[in-house]
Amino acid sequence: MTMTADTLIRPKARPARGAESRARVRRSTRPQQVLGSGIGAKVGAWAALGLMALMWLAPIAWALVTSLKTEPDAASVGDGWIPEHGFTAAAYGKIFSQGKIPMWALNSFFVAAMVTVLTVAVSALAAYGFSRTLFRGRRLLFAATIASIMVPPQILIVPLFREMLSLNLVDTYAGMILPQVVAPPMVYILKRFFDAIPRELEEAARLDGASNARVFLSVVLPLSRPILSAVAIFVFIGAWNNFLWPFISTSDQSLMTLPVGLATVKDSYGLQYAQLAASGLLASVPLILVFMIFQRQMVRSVATTGLGGQ
Repeated sequence: MTMTADTLIRPKARPARGAESRARVRRSTRPQQVLGSGIGAKVGAWAALGLMALMWLAPIAWALVTSLKTEPDAASVGDGWIPEHGFTAAAYGKIFSQGKIPMWALNSFFVAAMVTVLTVAVSALAAYGFSRTLFRGRRLLFAATIASIMVPPQILIVPLFREMLSLNLVDTYAGMILPQVVAPPMVYILKRFFDAIPRELEEAARLDGASNARVFLSVVLPLSRPILSAVAIFVFIGAWNNFLWPFISTSDQSLMTLPVGLATVKDSYGLQYAQLAASGLLASVPLILVFMIFQRQMVRSVATTGLGGQ
């Protein structure tokens, strides 16, 4: 029997198991499979997203309108979105003339930047040690680190203040920065990411003569840029918004951060609603800029961490 090209039926090549599983994951995670592909589903999704956006933007819009009002209009109970005496930027002028907003903003930026750099460095070193180094008591020490996450920071205020007082670090930048450097949640996040990095890459570097420090700096850290960026952004935002510790450890106005300084402005000049709204908006502008600039790194890091470092 002669087989021709027309009668020959070739079996279809089966895809590899890995490619098939990845294609299945992509098909299962398509938005059409979750929300549906009809027009009604799309309209409902956009309506829900628009409603959530309005709920998030409404307080910011109200604060912006309040900051552009006169003080009598801002304090008026029945005043709405349109002020009776029109809009004015007098509140911003009073803040910059009476307060020390630029100096407090620089202090906040310096403190938050130093806390971010030191926290990322200390957390990365500790996480790499827990992930790659075998030593006696490693599990117990890591368990104590995780358990410290459950300790409320307010409980540590008194011992931290007494420690800074004994070291003569009260009313100094170091007194504000050093107690904020230890961050057990960041150690845990980085350790989970380091655990997912293939050890073969480090072994190959060691075969080429690289030391442990060289492996950490040249192999591990470049592979960890997404998670390091996310940790840095989260630490920076937390340090910028921190009020309790800078308020307790600082009484000199020239060293105050922006949240602490705004509280003193309110106490010094009375309850001025327009000035408070303007101060809050000014304090939030740097964080908004940080998020807008690094939002892609934040989303990428969260997605990478969710996939186990792959």
